[in-house]
Amino acid sequence: MNKKENILIVGAGLCGSLLALRLGQRGYNVTVFEKRPDMRKVDISAGKSINLAFSNRGIKAMKLVGIQDKVKPLCIPMNGRMLHDKESNTMLSNYSGRDHEYINSISRGGLNALLLDEAEALDNVTILFNKKCTSIDFEKTTANFYDYETKSEFIEDADIIIGTDGAGSVLRQSYYLEKKFLFSFSQNFLTHGYKELSILPTETGDYKTYKNALHIWPRGNFMLIALPNLDGSFTVTLFLSHDEGEYNFSNLTNPEIVTEFFQKEFPDALELMPNLIEDFFDNPASALGTVKCSPWHYKGNTLLMGDAAHAVVPFYGQGMNASFEDVVELDQILDKHEGNWEAVFKAYEKTRKKDTDAIADLAIDNFFEMRDHVANPIFQEKRKLEMALEENFPDEYSSKYSLVTFNENIGYHEAMTKGRAQDKAILNMIADDDIDLNGDLKEILARVKRETEDILDDDKVAKTMHH
Repeated sequence: MNKKENILIVGAGLCGSLLALRLGQRGYNVTVFEKRPDMRKVDISAGKSINLAFSNRGIKAMKLVGIQDKVKPLCIPMNGRMLHDKESNTMLSNYSGRDHEYINSISRGGLNALLLDEAEALDNVTILFNKKCTSIDFEKTTANFYDYETKSEFIEDADIIIGTDGAGSVLRQSYYLEKKFLFSFSQNFLTHGYKELSILPTETGDYKTYKNALHIWPRGNFMLIALPNLDGSFTVTLFLSHDEGEYNFSNLTNPEIVTEFFQKEFPDALELMPNLIEDFFDNPASALGTVKCSPWHYKGNTLLMGDAAHAVVPFYGQGMNASFEDVVELDQILDKHEGNWEAVFKAYEKTRKKDTDAIADLAIDNFFEMRDHVANPIFQEKRKLEMALEENFPDEYSSKYSLVTFNENIGYHEAMTKGRAQDKAILNMIADDDIDLNGDLKEILARVKRETEDILDDDKVAKTMHH
């Protein structure tokens, strides 16, 4: 088996840098081309979220490449959602009834820099910056680049080209434009966009509000969220309609109206944000979209991974985790089919696509859940029951959120299918008022399991009838 094959990776973001590290560890010659400058040398916060939710699926990938100990110091545990109402009351809603299950806030830049350092430390991995990929000839397995430093164009040849170049992927564009094979592509934007704001640390460098939670201000049609950073600040994100509703990104055009909006909707956040106006008018409002496409590969020579293949909206905190899981999945398939790239890519897409489609759909669902349902009494009742079940029967019950976030050995599709059925079962019981929340939990668990199985069976039957 010739391990010396040359692999070209387009994009040195989170997915590309992890992939380079793993393929390097497997003995391939890897070259990564990144259009932006080296983030370790210049400060580029490309309007992308500064911090991200990092959980079990991502951690599993860090264990695979052996760097979980170096990642840990970059993490701030968030044990639950801190809900803020309009009267400035707060309520902490834990993510799980099991103490060891929590998500982490992690700096995108810090993690990306670590992955770049680790990959570059290998003799067989090279990472080049300021080189923009302009197109890819997937028949010849060559990539065209523009070098920002020398202002010249050049062509790179490789055995395999992998596009980890994000939602606006050039490799995906080449698939689409060349029309050499049937390629399906869909991009769906939410009517809502987002804008990054911040809560700065106190004079003494402390956190102005509770550190170990993901803060949410759910307001029905819009919401604010905040995640902690290591320096005592919080990155705050406003999710709001582009042009609908009383307040939207199109009509928040001057400091007075922005202040009025925050005073009315997020008074306690406004108190912590003397820098609000500056942030609001400095930072762009960006779009939120889902990308789905197929196929992800062409013959055995090119492959799309990460956001290039399956960008999702950020509401399940799984975008980065899903891209990291891509690398874990590809690695497992390489164990079986190494040496035959076409077989590797086929098997990878076959197992992976149903899972990435599932997390895309779950993320959209969670958008409505976070901005709306978390404040709804029936939803809170359901949450309370699920916490109790997880606490008392830690090995027998996991909520949908736990299945997706903390059960890294179950695929997203399975987590979604089972989780949705459980949700339906519990909500039906609460709505029909035939459940005593103070009753015997063991009995309730048995009923939830029975009802869930019935719903899953009904769905199966419906599917077969449908086909």
